[in-house]
Amino acid sequence: MTPRWRVAAVTGAATVVAGSSAGTAYWAAYNYLMNQAATARGVIGRDTAKPPAADGIYSPGCVAPETAGAPFDLHLMIFGDSTAAGQGCTIAEEVPGVRIARGLAEETGQRIRLSTKAIPGATSKGLSGQVDAMFITGPAPDAAVILIGANDVTKKHSIAASARRLGEAVDRLHQAGTVVVVGTCPDLGVITAIPQPLRTVVRNWGLRLARAQAEATRAGGGHPVALADLLAPEFLAAPDRMFSPDQFHPSAAGYELAAEELLPVLAAALGEWRGGPIPDAPELSEAAEKRRTSARAVDALNRFLRRHDDTATAQTVLAAADSGRHRSAAARAT
Repeated sequence: MTPRWRVAAVTGAATVVAGSSAGTAYWAAYNYLMNQAATARGVIGRDTAKPPAADGIYSPGCVAPETAGAPFDLHLMIFGDSTAAGQGCTIAEEVPGVRIARGLAEETGQRIRLSTKAIPGATSKGLSGQVDAMFITGPAPDAAVILIGANDVTKKHSIAASARRLGEAVDRLHQAGTVVVVGTCPDLGVITAIPQPLRTVVRNWGLRLARAQAEATRAGGGHPVALADLLAPEFLAAPDRMFSPDQFHPSAAGYELAAEELLPVLAAALGEWRGGPIPDAPELSEAAEKRRTSARAVDALNRFLRRHDDTATAQTVLAAADSGRHRSAAARAT
């Protein structure tokens, strides 16, 4: 009979070897993802132009907005990141806030004042500052739309912390009497400039964040809109039309699609929607799910990467825009 100590030693050695092999495999996967990040940098660009100025008073049937000093019936404020500000739009009419304000004016027959507090590049960490700025400049708006989340993923922020910060902002606005609608994190799996399996990894993080955002929004008294599944099929079907030239931000058509999903929820929350029942959209993107790689492998990679928070994989990946901008500037200089 084999001594117990020898059996234990052999078993322990086998465990160490297996663990070492798994660790080596995951590090190899990590290096592979980093190589994919480098590839993405060469494809994803960055629109450094300032989003079009869109604030003003929008009336039913108006051709051009009136200045902010004109009388209005309802004040709509936009908070969030570059998508909330309309990065990628070329004229004010394409900005999502304008589309929502015009739609709200037509639906209610009222004069809608649009104010934008959103800042390109913002994460959920910046929401409190945007809300602070609102309280400094005047009373809380009647309605607010928040679009935030993609940058939290690219900067690898904690999902729980990001959702909590969003919930706190929603709660502050709700307590001040504002009707709040939140477009949760979009499906990053539609960004085809990011190769697989890296695209599936960041997509997984984004969808987990979206679910946490929806829960935090409801807890804060707001109304979440699951943009991931609502927009993913269209973006996957026609990326050339739905994305702006930087292949990251939506185009005018992409923003129009998002506004069409946000407007009914906002109008209904204000008691002004007359377009019929609004169905609840799923938070899981079935369209992108069909294109995913092995869920088991992706989950294993996610667990591995979460254990190594010092490796800013996602930040490196989708920060490709910054690298692309600097490289383009260097090329022009030479």
